Amino acid sequence: MSDVRLASSRGKWILLTTILGSSMALLDSTVVNVALPRIGRDLDADLAALQWTVNAYMLTLAGLILLGGSLGDRYGRRKVFVVGVVWFAVASLLCGLAPNAEVLIAARALQGVGGALLTPGSLALIQASFHPDDRGRAVGLWSGFGGVGAAVGPFVGGWLVDGPGWRWVFLLNVPLALVCVPVALRHVPESGDGRAHTRFDVLGAGLGAVALALITYALIEARAGTVAVALTAVAGLGAAVAFVYVEKRQADPMMPPDIFASRQFTAVNLVTLCVYAALGGFFFLAALQLQVVVGYSALGAGVALLPTTVLMLLLSARSGELGERIGPRIPLTVGPLLAAAGMLLMLRVGPGASYVVDVLPALLVLGLGLVTLVAPLTATVLGSVSTARAGLASGINNAAARAAGLIAVAALPLLTGMGEEAYRSPTAFDEAFGRAMALCAGVLVVGAVVAFLTVRRPPEDCRRPECRTHGSVLAPPLEGERARKRLS
Repeated sequence: MSDVRLASSRGKWILLTTILGSSMALLDSTVVNVALPRIGRDLDADLAALQWTVNAYMLTLAGLILLGGSLGDRYGRRKVFVVGVVWFAVASLLCGLAPNAEVLIAARALQGVGGALLTPGSLALIQASFHPDDRGRAVGLWSGFGGVGAAVGPFVGGWLVDGPGWRWVFLLNVPLALVCVPVALRHVPESGDGRAHTRFDVLGAGLGAVALALITYALIEARAGTVAVALTAVAGLGAAVAFVYVEKRQADPMMPPDIFASRQFTAVNLVTLCVYAALGGFFFLAALQLQVVVGYSALGAGVALLPTTVLMLLLSARSGELGERIGPRIPLTVGPLLAAAGMLLMLRVGPGASYVVDVLPALLVLGLGLVTLVAPLTATVLGSVSTARAGLASGINNAAARAAGLIAVAALPLLTGMGEEAYRSPTAFDEAFGRAMALCAGVLVVGAVVAFLTVRRPPEDCRRPECRTHGSVLAPPLEGERARKRLS
């Protein structure tokens, strides 16, 4: 069924439930960072536990998001979406009730599974349900409201942490799910792909997730310098090699190797890895820096980080139009360089820093860099492969961005000499933060060089509203695989 009109009551209900569902996952990817110092204090957790609080969620989400989209295609997008929302809400409840860091980390991993089920289905339901004449506007509204959610996420998180407590950062998802699920079951039509699937690439998804998990564990625990950690690192690399081997030989692989035959697609994914690794590390550490070193409250840190996402919401459309006119090479070169400059300006953010003089200029320059590159990057991904594979390309690009952020959060404390108790010492954390910002800026410069040397062919015009009204700073927008055909 794809004839629902946006102005109808059913159309409004569909839009509401998909926005609520996607907002749950989007909010959790932005609000948790500002809660980390309070979580660490209340649960007596060291820095490694805080890293896992972020990474457990990113790990399962990045490892399973492609599989989640395939499940929706086969078993019904509404069904898998609803299962994902319920799963996410139950995991959120476990997070909110966690008595210690270990339970919190396990519950966060379960949250990521729910996010992998609901995130692909949210946009796919809109694209499958609405009349072609209304589909573009519906997607634009969905993406725009999602961007607003991403922008206010740190503010809401800070307000909750300073008010009722950090547990409400997670418990807030429960009432959202209680509204979302009944509306979805009553008003959203079921849809599926209709293609004959022989089987799912469960082995590939499992190997990918295991490789990420083992490598992440080895990076976070590397300070211990034990044989077990070294063996874990070797096992993680072995799982990564096995993943590539399996994907080359699967009949219906999750990540077909031949898609990388497109040099443009390979190049833009290398840029994606650099950009989102730097951003993942930045937003993990910046919220801590503002609270631990500068002395902001959780709410103050959340509000301080708003300008970056607000700039993306306000200016992405203009950036997308510019990218269509001049091609992707210049935006994908200049954007990372601007973002790198913003991170270097963060070196001025230390004890006694002024928000207007020190923090705000850095965030504005960083935000302008993201505005310059995000929409052209997404357009280049979609235009670098055939129309039939654009959804798959977008899914791989989204998963790559999340995996890059995951590895960055695991590796940066190790590379900068940040000890287990560093976040309890303003002096030690400030020194390590400066080294981390220099590293993140260097990674962005590498991304700019890769773009300048390899990105050439102008992409197919990206007329997808989600490319232009995208507000998340942790991953590029996710395009529905089959919906791309219908919209072309």
